[in-house]
Parts: sequence; structure tokens; C-alpha cells
Amino acid sequence: MARSDSGESLLERVVRILECFTPEAPALAVTEIARRADLPSTTASRLVAELVGHGLLVRDDGRVRIGTRLWELGARASSTLSLRETAMPVLEDLHRTVGQHAQFGVLDGDEVLFVERLSAERAVINLTRIAARLPLHASSSGLVLLAFGSTTLQERVLARPLAGFTRNTITDPTVLRARLAEIRDRGVALCPGYIHLDATGVAVPVRDPDGHVVAAVSVVVPNDGEAARTVPALTEAARRIRRRLRS
Repeated sequence: MARSDSGESLLERVVRILECFTPEAPALAVTEIARRADLPSTTASRLVAELVGHGLLVRDDGRVRIGTRLWELGARASSTLSLRETAMPVLEDLHRTVGQHAQFGVLDGDEVLFVERLSAERAVINLTRIAARLPLHASSSGLVLLAFGSTTLQERVLARPLAGFTRNTITDPTVLRARLAEIRDRGVALCPGYIHLDATGVAVPVRDPDGHVVAAVSVVVPNDGEAARTVPALTEAARRIRRRLRS
């Protein structure tokens, strides 16, 4: 594979371009793509043009977006999308029961990736979006996935600085280690004001038929001291998803 003077392969540069797009920045000018991808403008322009030619990116009113062909290719083989489809009917029922936000997240690297979120018109504030990520230590879903993740993952997260979103976010590794043990023992993560002071996240693990934790199902509700009432509905949702995975 052709490499640049810096030793990067073409594929590495293309991946950097695709990673420029986020839920907060779905459309970018080529100059901004070059800046975010740390590429010369001419290189970024040429690679963007090739990606547009293959339908992986599209031009939209002078800006560039992810193309539907990239979504199509990802949807063909993604086990995560299959897991999401299995969970969706249960998530919809959970959303109707809670009347706030219902979410479904999976572990991706050292972050939780939210593959679905259902919301109500007057629900409490929620910073999560579909296809958005959060650090594992900061959200209820992330804490569940971290608590039931590998020892290697836990030690890697504990060894690095823990960013705080609010004064309630756990940023002390010793406190986080104890919290993870508590989540493993109780099977639920209750996080009042961790991401936003007005909201509480509550999450439980979703297991596959062999008992491995493959996802987290969560709700985001007002931070009014009543969030624990959602735990039975979450636990039942996780059980139903596991039963559906068996069928």
C-alpha cells in the first residue's frame, strides 16, 4: 500500500478523514477536514474527491458528509447492528414504561458507543446521541461495561486521567475501583449527575446466552432521587433481550 513521506499508508489517511465526522460535526468543509485529519490541503482534497467518487462521502452545499454507501457497507456485516435489531422491541417497551430516555450501548475500544437512543419530547436533558461515544468511567452504561470488562481494560482506564463532566463524575481511580466492584455485586450502575447535574443515568448489563456481557441497557431520568425505581424495568429488559438472543 502506498505510503506518504511520513510513512503513513493511504488507508491510514483515509481513516483519519472518516474519523473527522462526528455527531456534532456531520458536515465539514474540505479545509476543516484537512485541519482535523492533519493533512495537507491538496492531499485532503484529492482523497475526499476519491471517496466522493466511490459514494463513501457526499458533497452537500459546499460541505462534505458521510455517504449512505458507507452506512450500507457497515450494515452488511456489523454484529453490533444485529444486536441492536434484537434489542429494539424491548427498548421500545422500556421507553414507553419509563417515559424518558432509553439507550443501548456497546463497548468499543475504551469507550461506550451508543447504537440506539429513544427519547420523549419533554424528557430530561441528555447529551447522548446515536453513534456518539462517552468515556467508560463517566456514564452508567460505560461503568457497567467497564465493571464487567476485562482486567486489562479496567487497569488501562484506571491508569489514565479521568475527565470530569460535573462535580459528581468519578475522577479518583481508587473511588472508581470500588465503584466497579459495587456494580459487579449489585448488577446495576446508578449515576446521579455524572454527565449533567439535572439527569441520572441508570444501566444494567445485557448478557448473551453464554453469560458474557455484550451491551448495556440504560435510561436517563431526572435527578430527583427517584431513579432507582427504574431498576426493575431495566432488569426485565435485559432478561428479555437475552431471551431474544437465544432464539
